[in-house]
Amino acid sequence: MNKTINDADPRRWAALCVLLTGTLLPPLDFFIVNVTLPVIRSQLGASDALTQLVVSVYAAAYAVTLILGGRLGDLYGRRKVYIGGMLGFGLASAVCGLATSASVLIVGRLLQGVAAAITAPQSLASIHAIFPAEEKSRALGFYGATFGLASVGGQILGGALVSLDLLGLGWRSVFLINLPVIVVAVPAAMKLLSESKAADARQLDVKGALLLATGLLALIVPLIEGREQGWPWWCAVLLSASPLLLLLFWRYERRVELRGGSPLVVFSLFESRGLRRSLLATFFFYALASFFLIFAVFQQSSLGRNALSAGLAILPLGVGFLLGPLLSARLIKWLGAGTPIVGMAMEALGLFATAGMALAAHANWLWLPLFFIGLGQGIALPTLVRLNVDQVPARWAGLAAGLVNSTLQISAAIFVAVIGGLFFTLAPDGASVEAVTSGFAISCAVIGLMLAIASIVTRRSLAASSSEHKPRVTLKRETATSKS
Repeated sequence: MNKTINDADPRRWAALCVLLTGTLLPPLDFFIVNVTLPVIRSQLGASDALTQLVVSVYAAAYAVTLILGGRLGDLYGRRKVYIGGMLGFGLASAVCGLATSASVLIVGRLLQGVAAAITAPQSLASIHAIFPAEEKSRALGFYGATFGLASVGGQILGGALVSLDLLGLGWRSVFLINLPVIVVAVPAAMKLLSESKAADARQLDVKGALLLATGLLALIVPLIEGREQGWPWWCAVLLSASPLLLLLFWRYERRVELRGGSPLVVFSLFESRGLRRSLLATFFFYALASFFLIFAVFQQSSLGRNALSAGLAILPLGVGFLLGPLLSARLIKWLGAGTPIVGMAMEALGLFATAGMALAAHANWLWLPLFFIGLGQGIALPTLVRLNVDQVPARWAGLAAGLVNSTLQISAAIFVAVIGGLFFTLAPDGASVEAVTSGFAISCAVIGLMLAIASIVTRRSLAASSSEHKPRVTLKRETATSKS
């Protein structure tokens, strides 16, 4: 039964602040470490391969564990799992910050990725559980804005911490800064968060979790490491094995469900065409993840800017990303179900404009399309997330949150590999300024095309949901009936 304003948790807005801490830390710790890698490499005497693992092992562990994290919350309680995940994240951050070798740091980053994946889905699932329909869009707007803050602010914060060298900690402060945040957030979570979980919670599907982790690792690790390693033979072997492993996982889960068990992923939910299409739209939507990579290279190799200037150049996108989610709840009143489609269209047009301005050598005006890319992303993200989560019963909210987050992470890995590979093929090391510029423009156009496809698939998802008589996913125009 859907909550109303009158029976909703009166502490829900204070609880949201706590939940957004768990939303902020996982992506923040992915982006914040990038600028510290040269210092880490020199101080720990790490090779280039080990340094790359500091980033990639976190990304792989995070993507592989997200669905499991969401299911843990459904089964054992989202408040309990959220607190456990935050404590684990704090412990892993301490391991990273106190690491005496690159190997210890990599182990810490692996543990960080797992803890982040356990924590992150609880935020989205809890928002779905504690907020009434009239306020859900506004709450998800803050959720989307938090993603924007993490993605843009992470690299700036990392650079600032290393430059300030607080207490002589240097790069270690990038990890240790998480500890005071968690010291405040965990007691607040214990006080403010109400417990929620699936009504028919049973035991965890351990075999299914292992099968899924194996299949996703076989897919994601080669995509993350392949280009850096020159696509060795083991990448081809793992990529070839991943479809078979995921097929085995699907068959096993179907058998568990048909026997009346509690599978890790309830595949009967995918009988909904609306859910299948909204997840597919989510996959194409996050092709934008590859833009951050190619934009940084374009800024430095084509425009001759240093690392700090290149980082600051992305700020217009970040400003748009912060404003977009705050506007999305208001736009739903005017645009209804078309809100995510409009946001994606803005992104696609911004990417095509960026490509055109790069080719026309109008770099000084790039801030304008960058702002619209960020604004569109910020408008589309929370509404697309809600479109996915609202298509399943509330008891599966954790699973849906894990599916959405996993789709985003898998999309990021695939498109960074594919579009990044396209860019570096067109503009390899030592390429001319003209080659880098044209490679950047073509790659931007491809990302724009992916966003256009995402908008088309989203429209079809809404049509399918409507035909299946699921009014909960229409994102109907809402009016605020109370003040937070």
